[in-house]
Formats: sequence, C-alpha cells, structure tokens
Amino acid sequence: MPEQHPLTAYQATSGHFLPVWTLEIQTVREDVNRLLDAVVAVYPLHYGRYDRNASVSAVGCETARPREGSTTATHVVDFKAGSVETYPMVEVKLSIERDVTTLETVMDAITAVHHYEEPVVFVREDWVSRAAYNPDNDNPNRWWNNGRGLPERVEL
Repeated sequence: MPEQHPLTAYQATSGHFLPVWTLEIQTVREDVNRLLDAVVAVYPLHYGRYDRNASVSAVGCETARPREGSTTATHVVDFKAGSVETYPMVEVKLSIERDVTTLETVMDAITAVHHYEEPVVFVREDWVSRAAYNPDNDNPNRWWNNGRGLPERVEL
C-alpha cells in the first residue's frame, strides 16, 4: 500500500491543505479574461467561497526560434526559419482538483481559445491551503479590520 502524503493528515486550527494540480499558462495579457472565462465554463476554479480564482503575472516575455514547418513560418510573410522571436506574455496560474477527466476538460477549453496552436502549459502537483474560514473574524490583520481595506482593483 502506498504511503500517504504527510499533508493528508495536516489539520491545524488555521486550516488544512488539499492536493491540486497547478496549471501555469503562458498567454498574452489581452487574452486572460477569454481564457479564464473558457475554463470557468467547464470548471469553477473554486478557492474557498470564491470562484474564478487565478493569479496573473506582470507582463514579461517569451522567446523561441521557430523552425521550418512551424505555424510562424507558414503564416508570417517574409519570416526566416531559425530567427529568434521574443513577445510579451503573462503567466496565468490556476489550480484544479487532481482528476484526469477534469484536467482533460480544462486543457481542451484552454486549447480552444488560446492564440497558439500549442499553448505553453505547465502542470505541477501542489498542495493548496484552505483556511478555517470565518468572515466575521476580528483578527486586526484582516483587510476588513486593518484600516487599509482592499488594495485598488486593476483591470485585466
């Protein structure tokens, strides 16, 4: 019988951990909402009492050298195979339950709306925290008690 992971038994007064798969998806910033909407149409991206939960990195860049026969070589006029390309991108990070059927469904949704024919998606086995939830908590560090409130909202 396989040994249980130690986090399976972890139970602090502050909460517990759940096994998840984390997906890190490279995309362009302007496609983030379309990608998240497509995923949420097939999987809610729950995190506690919230859904459509994901994180989006600041804009960075990705680089590649397309070869002969690549989509870039096929569709970009005057492209020379073997030339290095660098483009802006963000990483969208989300977590799903560790279930192959769920992963297949989510990956199909990502691939259907992604701007690349072969999206760059990393899948990692992780554990995610779940708090002993209490929205009326009087902890002075919580945003509703700390005098600062939530940070300013940003638009994706």
